[in-house]
Amino acid sequence: MDYQDTLENKTPVHRKIIHIDMDAFYASVEQRDNPALRGKPVAVGGSKERGVVAAASYEARKFGVKSAMPSVLARKRCPHLIFVKPRFEEYKKVSQQIRDIFLEYTPLVEPLSLDEAYLDVTENLKGIESANQIAKEIRQRIYDQTQLTASAGISINKFLAKVASNINKPNGQKTIHPNQIDQFLNELPIAKLHGIGKVTAQRFKDMGVFYGKDLKELSPSFLSQNFGKSGIHYYNVVRGIHNSPVNPNRIRKSIGVERTFSENIIDQEDILDKLVYLSNELENRLSAKDKEGRTLTLKIKYADFTQYTRSITLIDQYFKDKELILENAQALWHERPKKESVRLLGLSVTNFKGLEDDTQSVIQLEIPFKKEGFKY
Repeated sequence: MDYQDTLENKTPVHRKIIHIDMDAFYASVEQRDNPALRGKPVAVGGSKERGVVAAASYEARKFGVKSAMPSVLARKRCPHLIFVKPRFEEYKKVSQQIRDIFLEYTPLVEPLSLDEAYLDVTENLKGIESANQIAKEIRQRIYDQTQLTASAGISINKFLAKVASNINKPNGQKTIHPNQIDQFLNELPIAKLHGIGKVTAQRFKDMGVFYGKDLKELSPSFLSQNFGKSGIHYYNVVRGIHNSPVNPNRIRKSIGVERTFSENIIDQEDILDKLVYLSNELENRLSAKDKEGRTLTLKIKYADFTQYTRSITLIDQYFKDKELILENAQALWHERPKKESVRLLGLSVTNFKGLEDDTQSVIQLEIPFKKEGFKY
């Protein structure tokens, strides 16, 4: 393998990137609009008996309630949890208000979801030199117009900005200046690296890798052999290298959800329960994005780490509602290779309505980098 083709071992591109992340967005909108919910543990989505939590207020998170958690478990963790039906039309309306604020500062806005986005403010419409000041202004504007709080991360690339935005949540911001990057990444716990989940973090810990400085000791060949393409990504980002530009024309090709189980599942009834849960969650995500697609894919990872995927494409219908998703997910499950135990299940929808024949190229806009007077 020629690592020169995969490693971004050149001088990192220094941009001014802001990652804005709304604080407990869905739940905060509900608490804003219903004073009786303020200061109380709220779960958006699901119910006392079934379903999945789409979002949890910070009061609920104190009890261990999280998004994508089965409602029954959320209720056990927080017996006085208040379940609220999601209002995606309202969330989209507020999201558009927030996006309009972003566009007053820069046309280079890359939305990741209704409640978060990247902004490239290397050169901005207001001529403000400090990205830190821009983030403060934007957060204040959001609060003044929506009565909602947002957190922000500021640094030289999307990866670092994303990590930074989570440090002083809620209602805070963090700047990682270029001369702070090495020390910051050296001291960063491995599980805090964006893109490393619980399973991967545990694999690293089993190797004696607990912080960024430990990860830097591993060679690209070792990482590639043990983590595939992701290994090269880890090698780069722990060195502050992530040159992907903010792309305002990004088209999302798929929406999905998958879960790795703490214990391998053998019982068929348990499997079908998990498919119900995944179907509910996938419906929530499709609704949040206002998407529907013709193709549903089931992903299975077995206990021996072998992976299987199978898809079905509808001719005259689109996958959007959980009932249709579940019906076809169960059919795909019954076509699987028969093995005893499963460690991961996933469902995803592609071939979105309106994009079936879309061959349009994604346009990436570049901004000239002015080195002198470059302030964060």
